[in-house]
Amino acid sequence: MPDISSDARWLSIVGIGEDGRAGLSPAAVAALDRAGLVVGGARHLALAAPLRAETMTWPSPIAEGYAAIEARRGRPICVLATGDPFHYGIGAELARRIPADEIAAYPQPSAFSLAAARLGWSLPEVACVSLHGRSFERIVPHLQPGARVLALSWDETTPARLAALLADHGMGGSEIVVLEAMGGPRELVRRTRAQGFALDAIDPLNTVAIAVAGGPDARVVPLVPGRDDAWYDTDGQLTKAEIRAVTLAALAPRAGGLLWDVGAGAGSIGIEWMLAHPANRAVAIEARADRAERIATNAARLGAPDLRVVAGRAPDALAGLPAPDAVFIGGGATVTGVCEAAWAALPAGGRLVINAVTLETEARLAALFAAHDGTMRRLAVSRLEPVGGMHGWRAAMPVTQWIGVKP
Repeated sequence: MPDISSDARWLSIVGIGEDGRAGLSPAAVAALDRAGLVVGGARHLALAAPLRAETMTWPSPIAEGYAAIEARRGRPICVLATGDPFHYGIGAELARRIPADEIAAYPQPSAFSLAAARLGWSLPEVACVSLHGRSFERIVPHLQPGARVLALSWDETTPARLAALLADHGMGGSEIVVLEAMGGPRELVRRTRAQGFALDAIDPLNTVAIAVAGGPDARVVPLVPGRDDAWYDTDGQLTKAEIRAVTLAALAPRAGGLLWDVGAGAGSIGIEWMLAHPANRAVAIEARADRAERIATNAARLGAPDLRVVAGRAPDALAGLPAPDAVFIGGGATVTGVCEAAWAALPAGGRLVINAVTLETEARLAALFAAHDGTMRRLAVSRLEPVGGMHGWRAAMPVTQWIGVKP
C-alpha cells in the first residue's frame, strides 16, 4: 500500500487528558492549530483552549455532528476525545464513516491504562468494561472471585451502584477504588469496601477499580452453559440446566454470532448464547407479553442486558429481524411456517436446533430430518429427589433434539 501524505489525512482525532494542551505532543498541537473546525465535548474544548478555529460541541443526536464533519470532507478538522479515542472512544465510530487513510490519530493513555498504572495492575490480566452509555448489568459476568475489574463510569452515581450490586451478590468484601479526574490537577484516588460504601462528592469523570472478593455463598455467574435453574425467574417454561448445556453445545456459538431464540419462554438459551462471548447477540421471540417481560429481567440478572426481546408470535414476528447465524426453537415448532422461516433465514453453515417433548413435535422433527438430514438424538435426565425418608430418581420428560446445518 502506498504511503498516504499528511495532506490526505484531513481528519485529526486528538486524545486529550485532564492536563489539557500541556499533555499534548507537538504533532497533536500542530494538528489542533491547523484545523479550521475543532469538534468535541464542552469539557474537551475547554481543556484545549485557547482555540483560534471555529468550534462545535457535539449535538444531540450525535449523528448530526457526524454529518457536519462529513459535509466538510477534505478540509482540516480536529476532533477531541478523552485519552485513547479508539478504546471505547469516538474514534471507532468515525472510522466506520471515514476511511482510515484519511484520519490522523494522536492517542493518549486511556483511563484503563492510567488506572492500571496508579494501582500497579497488569492490564492484560484485568477485565475492562465500559458502563458509559452502556447497560449497567453487563459487568455481572466479570464479577468472579479473585478477579480485577476496571469500569468506566457513566457519572458520579456509578461507584455507589457498583458497591450495592457487589453487596447484593454476596461480594461486599470486595475492595473498590474510585479514581477521579486522572492525569490532572483534580486527580483523587480513594479506597473503600463495597459493604458500607460511603464516598461522597465523587467527580462525574471517574473510573472504578474492583478487586472482587466473594465467599462461598456469593452469587457468581458460572462461566459455562447450563447455569443453575435457580438463576431464572420462570413459570415453568424453562429449558432445564442439563438440556440447556447440551443445546448450547449443539448451537455451537461463535464470537459475534446472532441467535434467534424462538418460543423463548424464560430466555435461558438466548441469555447463555450471549454469555458465551461479549460480542454475541441474540433475539428472544416470545408470544406472551408476561414471559417477554420476564425474559428481560432474567437477562439483566445474569449480565446479558442487551438481549433483544420481541413480543410476538412466530413466524410473523420473525419478519424484518436481522439474519441469524443460528436458530433455536424451543416452542412453536408445530406452528405452520415457523421451521420453514427459520431455515430460510439461515446462511450456509447456519444451524437450526429444535427440542421436542411431545409426539406431535417429534413427528415434525422426523420430517425435517427426512428433508434436510442432520442429527437426531434423545436426551433423558433423572434427578435424585426425596421419597419419604429415603431418595429415588425422578425422570424428567425425555427431549428429542434435531440439529440441522444448512448446506
